[in-house]
Amino acid sequence: MFRMWCKLWKDNHMIEDTVIERPEAGSRTGKVFHALEECCIRFDLGQPIWLDAIVTQFQRHAKARFPKECFMEDVDFDYLEIQVIEE
Repeated sequence: MFRMWCKLWKDNHMIEDTVIERPEAGSRTGKVFHALEECCIRFDLGQPIWLDAIVTQFQRHAKARFPKECFMEDVDFDYLEIQVIEE
């Protein structure tokens, strides 16, 4: 079971969160992308852009922050944080 915790932060307060569970087999990268897609659907967001610094952060810590600049549309939060909590 793959689980990822997605959180929206604004002014150092978590304003919304959800846990995405992905039971299917496959690569870790595929699970992360599918979980992020489902997270964005639940939060009614477009897909964020994976900058090189975000990829590096995620590879090192299984956790990444997407600031509002990573979204094509205007958003009402400071950043989206994703964290793998179970693999």
